[in-house]
Amino acid sequence: MGQPDSTTAQPTVVDAHAHHFPASLDGFAPTSGEVLPSLVIDDERSGRIMIGDRVFRLVTSQLWSIEHRLQAMDDAGVSLQVVSPVPVMLTYGASPGAAQEYSAAVNDALAADVQGSSGRLLGLGTVPLQDVDIAVMELERVMGDLGLRGVEIGTRINDTELDDPSLTPFWEAVERLDAAVFIHPVGGGGGAVRRTGQLYDFGMGMLTDTSIAATGLVFGGVLEKFPRLRIGLAHGCGAFGWVYPRLRKAHEVWGAGPVEAMDERMRSLWVDTLVLDPEHLRLLVHRFGADKVMVGTDHPFFPDLFAAAGSFVRDAAHARILDHDVVEPILSGNAMGFLGLHAWPPAV
Repeated sequence: MGQPDSTTAQPTVVDAHAHHFPASLDGFAPTSGEVLPSLVIDDERSGRIMIGDRVFRLVTSQLWSIEHRLQAMDDAGVSLQVVSPVPVMLTYGASPGAAQEYSAAVNDALAADVQGSSGRLLGLGTVPLQDVDIAVMELERVMGDLGLRGVEIGTRINDTELDDPSLTPFWEAVERLDAAVFIHPVGGGGGAVRRTGQLYDFGMGMLTDTSIAATGLVFGGVLEKFPRLRIGLAHGCGAFGWVYPRLRKAHEVWGAGPVEAMDERMRSLWVDTLVLDPEHLRLLVHRFGADKVMVGTDHPFFPDLFAAAGSFVRDAAHARILDHDVVEPILSGNAMGFLGLHAWPPAV
């Protein structure tokens, strides 16, 4: 199995958006008796994410097997990957006690798998944000005992938006602990647009949901209060890059404070390359900056996108969509900056 050269300062390709469901959670049943996502492994290569007795999603072994994941990374030319829970594992609808138990189990298992990856994986955990005090305690454990790089959170916490004052203690702790936060749509994009169904939820809902979350961070005061936050958003930050000029004009006409401050806060965000059309990379670099765009694939759910993790960016440069000098930072360096790492492996 290929491994990164320990003498190399930066990996060649870092995939900052990938998901993992640890095999040790096979058949997980919380002591609370509540129904929470579990993994059922059917054979060496296939399994199911279950919610109670309902199949949520059929999955392949790359979701739980470190061996199979690393082989896929070798095949795709990905030297380092940041793994986070499958979004359905962000169990904000559970009671605080059950969510605390589940989050702790997920984080323990994810950290163990990262530790057993021969330096090929870095991890983002989860925290039960329906109870902010518990979430802060778990974040401290994630960043301390478990040695993960931060957490993945949803675009909203049930009906609570990310700029809601109730989440202020969480953002305070994130900044204090120097944790990276990766924001991912929840509920598959459902409820974000007026029509329902997979075409609308996946095709537009997830992008709208992410854009609303980013708007709250930039215009809702989170990044003003906590300017040292390192926040990444999935799927190229959704529609935010496209709608930002209109939001900026609305703030100019009806908001309070200079629009230049909004520009600075917007450009403090990291975004991934999971936009499906290389032409969209041009706008991401223009809007967020060449130092804030990083590779993301949603691995292992879209094998074709994962296989093209590096070529998607390189081909955009060959097509003169991107400048050649931004390719290497997008492929590796920018993700390392998001994670708060200056070199890999990190100094001991």
